Amino acid sequence: MANNSGHVEFASRWGFLLAAMGSAVGLGNIWRFTFMAGENGGGAFIFFYFLFIVCFGIPALMAMIVIGRRGGKSPAGSTRALAMAEGRSENWKFLGWLAITIAFLALTFFSVVAGWVLAYIPKSLSGAFIGITADESVALFAETQASVFGMTAWHGVFMIMTMLIVGRGVQKGVEKTVKVMMPSLFLILLVLVVYAAITADFSAAFQFMFLPDFSRVDNNVVLLALGQAFFSLSVGGGGIITYGAYLKKEASIPKCAVIIASANVSVDMLAGLAIFPIVFAYSLEPAAGPGLLFETLPVAFGQMPGGGLFGTLFLVLVLFAALSTSISMLESAVSRLVERKDASRSKMTLFAGGLAWLIGLGSVFSHNVWSEFKPLGFIDLLADATIFRIIDFFVVNNLILLSAFLIAIFTGWVISESATREELGLGNGRSYRTWLFIMRYLAPIAIFVISLMTIIGY
Repeated sequence: MANNSGHVEFASRWGFLLAAMGSAVGLGNIWRFTFMAGENGGGAFIFFYFLFIVCFGIPALMAMIVIGRRGGKSPAGSTRALAMAEGRSENWKFLGWLAITIAFLALTFFSVVAGWVLAYIPKSLSGAFIGITADESVALFAETQASVFGMTAWHGVFMIMTMLIVGRGVQKGVEKTVKVMMPSLFLILLVLVVYAAITADFSAAFQFMFLPDFSRVDNNVVLLALGQAFFSLSVGGGGIITYGAYLKKEASIPKCAVIIASANVSVDMLAGLAIFPIVFAYSLEPAAGPGLLFETLPVAFGQMPGGGLFGTLFLVLVLFAALSTSISMLESAVSRLVERKDASRSKMTLFAGGLAWLIGLGSVFSHNVWSEFKPLGFIDLLADATIFRIIDFFVVNNLILLSAFLIAIFTGWVISESATREELGLGNGRSYRTWLFIMRYLAPIAIFVISLMTIIGY
């Protein structure tokens, strides 16, 4: 069996938890969760999202940490080593490569969104949000996206920040960074929720989020909720598997998975309760799409005392959340590249980060010079989708589900029961048998059926 000799471990279980929380908690919660819930019926979408987090997300987190810690290598190295240890085909390494690819592709458009955050920080500092109306906020966001040079530059700045952290290594770069980022993010979100409860339409937001209207549910909503659950927890991507390889043996994988998922859901709810009251109070549209965060919060900051300073602080902390996720995305690719003989971490980080920036230009241009370019217009579902939305759709709603399906098969059928029992530390009791049943049967069948129903429009 492979071991962790090829990797540096996190200095503590707390370091792993914060890093894994950072991989799961980020723009996917503050930005993507809120606009996805807004576009897909609010409470009904959130209901299925919660259901999938509990039934599939937590067991899948456990499975990915098992793969990483048991294999002790990059996602591709771990899946190959574990398969060969069980006398199976080394081609299972392609599951690891799929996980790395998902994280890498997600980074290419994730970095563009983080660039929007960076672009808004100097605007907030300059007082651009003071007295801003809802219409002016929408116009400001459109103007920001339309700047080809500005968006290209901010996208590059964010990638450089990510590369600087990853290039320093696991303990000096990743672990030290998340120990500052994550507690700060929770604190500022709590403050913003209190502000929204006092000054905005908290009641309307609460009803929108927690009183589901199931008449708005169709197969696409269910699929999107499943995809968001997996994307939000980094299920299917390489980040959690990579971090699992750095986790000490004495740490409890089930406890870690529950803590990570709980932190993730907490941020989802805090973000929704901070943003949606403002949406309803200022008659904004909850189905505003990817621009929801950037079109609503400036209105609030422009109205509140000290909004310029507070808005800047919030944007900085959103940036922290974005960085905590992006470093796990880049680390999953770098962890594989540095396994090559005589490979330099700094050079491999520069190579992977530079390539992600280059591919990400397609998403940058999707909001300006290529905004009318719809490369898959011949497909009804993607007729109006730009490169940005196409990458987002395929990564979150297709590749992640495929990877999650294969991870369930791999941990349920390829890795031996004795190996998974040893890693999970659950013995052979009800908890372990439930987890194994989910991995072997429930998760693969559910993912397959939901995907199939969406494809055929059942």
